[in-house]
Amino acid sequence: MSGGFLLLAVFFMSACAPPVATQALITAKVTVDGSTKDINLPVGSTVQQALDEAGIVLEYLDRVEPAPYSLLTDGVEIRVIRVKEDFTVEQEVIPFERKMLQTESLPSEQTMLSQSGVNGLREITYRHVFEDGMEVSKFPVRETVVNEAIPEIIMVGIQTPFVPVEIPGRIVYLLGSNAWMMEQTTGNREPVVTTGDLDGHIFSLSNDGSRLLFTRRSTEEGQINSLWVADLNTDPIELYDLQVSNVVHFADWVPDPKNDKVAFSTVEPRSTAPGWQANNDFNVLNFSPSGWVSRWKVYVDANSGGVYGWWGTNFAYEPSGSRLAYARPDSIGLVNLEEGKFTPLVDITPLQTGGDWAWVPGFSWSPDGGNVVFVDHSAPPGSTQPEESPNFDLGTILLESGNSLRMVPQTGMFAYPVFSPPQTLKSGEIGYQVAFLQAILPSQSETSRYRLVVMDRDGSNQNILFPQEGEPGLEPQQVAWSPAPLPGKDQNWIAVTYQGNLWLVDTQDVEAPQQITGDGLVSRFNWK
Repeated sequence: MSGGFLLLAVFFMSACAPPVATQALITAKVTVDGSTKDINLPVGSTVQQALDEAGIVLEYLDRVEPAPYSLLTDGVEIRVIRVKEDFTVEQEVIPFERKMLQTESLPSEQTMLSQSGVNGLREITYRHVFEDGMEVSKFPVRETVVNEAIPEIIMVGIQTPFVPVEIPGRIVYLLGSNAWMMEQTTGNREPVVTTGDLDGHIFSLSNDGSRLLFTRRSTEEGQINSLWVADLNTDPIELYDLQVSNVVHFADWVPDPKNDKVAFSTVEPRSTAPGWQANNDFNVLNFSPSGWVSRWKVYVDANSGGVYGWWGTNFAYEPSGSRLAYARPDSIGLVNLEEGKFTPLVDITPLQTGGDWAWVPGFSWSPDGGNVVFVDHSAPPGSTQPEESPNFDLGTILLESGNSLRMVPQTGMFAYPVFSPPQTLKSGEIGYQVAFLQAILPSQSETSRYRLVVMDRDGSNQNILFPQEGEPGLEPQQVAWSPAPLPGKDQNWIAVTYQGNLWLVDTQDVEAPQQITGDGLVSRFNWK
């Protein structure tokens, strides 16, 4: 076959073959980050394929119009919207409220600032949404109250409805956020600190009743409060700044005739509950009416404080001032001030509260320094979880032997025993009694109300005094004995707060308690 014939055959075969179909294309316009691109894709493609063809990667919050799964049509415009979010925190003032409260501590219709108002502070976290660099929305996602607002309280005097009672010594009490004093009779009332910022953490009279130790709320950053003294024998009453801050659990007078020595323990403020970390230290300072304050003498350095030591340690001087006792969640004992060490006398089973607080046993020295009465946390024999036991007993430590004895079972965790001053007993002997609170529901003593009970120092002759059966019980508190019998009486009386008011309870006549305030605002008191 010749070459020409072969070429001619190939030509005819090519002419007879069917035409090859080409795939149809469509065009899409993709706009992103301020620029537009034309993308050609086969018919039936999706928006996502167009983005892939253009090399566009979507971030988590980015949006696409139309949606990525949409099928493309020729000439469609695709818009990629870049979405960003940002969070900011803004502070907002919470205005304080103003309250008018009636009190019989002032003459009728006379007014007095009882508590200074302090604005609160809240922090609001906002979420900002930006589309292609422009903010399109702002909305709150979280709100936190940093400081609660403290209301301003104005006291308005009304006529007192109570018959005055003659009293020995002085009663000081915290009414709202000011300190008041009664002297000679309960009708003779005088404001002694009217700054409107007492926080009630510390409120203690010197042994002779001449000076009041107290704490004031602090407005300085990094401070909870500050420690002050009021000289009740000056006119006008002088206030002394002891230049000590952050005192929550303990400050008191060192037994001394001059009443110019103050012992205290400090904490470190924290933003988390309960608001502090205890130092469990023990310090003493001197001061003078001229305003001079000595450097602290540190007897016990800051320490962990044992189990739940973050809460804090309480201290108490023996009446003579020769020894110092301590109480913390895991033990009660003595403090060696020369070495700055704790010597446990009784180990306490720490209570697991399940909250942001720790239980510290209440305790009290006897007037002669021979024993310490205290609240013990006990567990039934064989208990697998003794830290959760609801059992609390009243016990005593005999200092001479170091032995401890149980006196009263099932008193409740807030029994707060207090020894009376030396007094003449019915037998004619000079002795003393113990006052304590008895839980109405001992197995639920954390939330139970209480009744006031007195007994002899050996635990005998227990007598429920106040309130009467069927009446609401007392809130947990440490009661105060009168420094001497009331005029015309044989025995010392006891002061308590009941439903926000001060009452005086006759230890020999349960039918004759005397209510002496009626405005329902008393929170702390002391009687010396």
